[in-house]
Formats: sequence, structure tokens, C-alpha cells
Amino acid sequence: MATVLLVVHLLIAAGLVGVVLLQRSEGGALGIGGGGGGGFMTGRGTANLLTRATAVLAGLFFLTSIGLTLLALQGRGNVSPLDAGGGTPVSAPAKSGEGTAPADASKEAPRGGVLDSLEKGRQQLPQVPKSQ
Repeated sequence: MATVLLVVHLLIAAGLVGVVLLQRSEGGALGIGGGGGGGFMTGRGTANLLTRATAVLAGLFFLTSIGLTLLALQGRGNVSPLDAGGGTPVSAPAKSGEGTAPADASKEAPRGGVLDSLEKGRQQLPQVPKSQ
């Protein structure tokens, strides 16, 4: 299911880029796509068609983006994106008056998040003596 939605998403994105590039620029910088057109449609009719196509493709792009996000999050549970270990559920906020600090160091919360890995990396850096 995710593969099909991803392919549809990529096709919509390519179509959206194409439709935007076909539109006539208002600034007239390059003038690409704003020529005579051979009389197939009037300038106003082409502009309305491209504007509507852009709006429809943009809406479909947003819908497929949300769908892909929901598919990616399905089955993950309640996990913080900052947890490097993954799978550690986010705890509910403490109520007022409840344990502000653990009584024993062995009962401390599990480590392994992004900030802990950055701290570990900082501690492993060689200490450079300060010059005076």
C-alpha cells in the first residue's frame, strides 16, 4: 500500500512541477510558455485551466503527503522522535507534588536519547589546554 501511494505521490509531484512550469510568468523574465500557442485555447482559457490543474494537483499532493505520514507512523505507538533508542514510550507529565527527583540513582530514567549521545560525544573529545 505504501509503495503504491509513494508512486502516486511522485507522479503528482512531477505533474505539479510540469504544470507550474507551463504557466506564463507575470514578470516576463524568460517568457517560457507564454507564447502564441497556435490558437488552441485563448490565453485566458489556458491560464484558468493551468490554475485549476495546479490547485487540484496541490491538493492531491497534500493528501498523499498526509497519507504517507500516517502509513509511516502506523504501528509505532507513542514514541518520541528525539529518542535515539526508539521504542521508549513518552511518559505522561508529572502531576504537581509528585516525585521531582528519583530517590535512588538506579531508578533513574533510561538514557539513550539524542542529547545523551551528544553529551557522550563531547566527553570523549580530547581536552585542549587553554593558552594564556
